[in-house]
Amino acid sequence: MTEQGAIGYFAGFADLLQMMKSAAPKPPASFEAALQELERLVQTLESGGVPLEDALKSYERGMLLLKHCQETLAQAEQKIRILDGDRPNDFAAPTDNSAEGGAD
Repeated sequence: MTEQGAIGYFAGFADLLQMMKSAAPKPPASFEAALQELERLVQTLESGGVPLEDALKSYERGMLLLKHCQETLAQAEQKIRILDGDRPNDFAAPTDNSAEGGAD
């Protein structure tokens, strides 16, 4: 392959990469929007009757939404840990010793 041919060959990959970037799905506006869209996708896929190509696109979008939700929750959990000073919190209801039937 000549140098000119090689350049043209790799230029095709640049065009393909540009097309893939422009076709990239838009990120969800918020955690709640991602969760709602994910729920709709699951319902659509579970109902059946979706052509295979559309089902694959929906699955791919669903995985992107799932990853977004998981990352958002992890960030929120990290912020809570920072705010709490990395102390474990026990959110269990306090026990009332007098209610345990022990009037001595």
